[in-house]
Amino acid sequence: MDHLLVANRVSKSFGDFTALNNVSIEVPRGSIFGLLGPNGAGKTTFIRIINQITMPDTGGVKLDGEDLQPHHIRHIGYLPEERGLYKSMKVGEQALYLAQLKGLSKSEAKKRLKMWFERLEIGDWWNKKIQELSKGMAQKIQFVVTVLHEPKLLIFDEPFSGFDPINANLIKDEILKLREDGATVIFSTHRMESVEEICDHIALIHESNKILDGKLIDIKRQNKSNTFEVGLITDKKLEVSALLKDRFDIEPADFKTINDELQYKIKVPTNSNANDLVSYLTTLGEVNHFVEVVPSANDIFIQSVKNH
Repeated sequence: MDHLLVANRVSKSFGDFTALNNVSIEVPRGSIFGLLGPNGAGKTTFIRIINQITMPDTGGVKLDGEDLQPHHIRHIGYLPEERGLYKSMKVGEQALYLAQLKGLSKSEAKKRLKMWFERLEIGDWWNKKIQELSKGMAQKIQFVVTVLHEPKLLIFDEPFSGFDPINANLIKDEILKLREDGATVIFSTHRMESVEEICDHIALIHESNKILDGKLIDIKRQNKSNTFEVGLITDKKLEVSALLKDRFDIEPADFKTINDELQYKIKVPTNSNANDLVSYLTTLGEVNHFVEVVPSANDIFIQSVKNH
């Protein structure tokens, strides 16, 4: 697999505190890579190393096959969790200034800003000062100046913070489109529902160590337990429940329905499969609900941290 960013055995300490301990991460080109972990796990330190704000004690990072160098900053777009716009400057002049710092000419920056402002419906904000904008409005400006120079690597740290659901969805769609257009994205968040929606790959850092990484779909497969959520309509509930409890590992389930049925989560033995379970259930009643229980990113996050 082709990787845009490769971190090899990166360690970083601050005094007696170890922020990262031999962390190796490979970010596939053209992917959205979820960088996850509890507060204080080491995510921000890792992001700061990629941006050359701080340097690793040991190990190294390559971008597009080259050891990180100062000139690589122009190929990276970074949206930090703590935003950094100048509140007294006008939106347009600030956006132009930041774009030119990333290597765009003034004319090219104006052209791209016009396109993005129209796309996000913020064209009338050009002469407003940042302090006149709401937090969500300022977030949109910060997002634009992060992606404007079309970097190889985009790093978004809690990009949906401060947005209402409509604008959060708008920015999510823009991030997905950036990936479709060839960008590689590192996405750091505590919102596991966002990870489910947009991430291809994830890495989980806990207490300075990487404890999990890979394709999200593969990690879900590895963590599923051959369990199914079942709804069964029968007029012999007590008898059927006894039969199920005798044969399977079951527990009550709770899902919305318009029927009066038995609701269970049923774990199937490893030598059986979904078809075997359905075949048996049809001998007991009418199966009106049958869904495999696939662990969510949130389930995997919590369980991995607990088990570490």
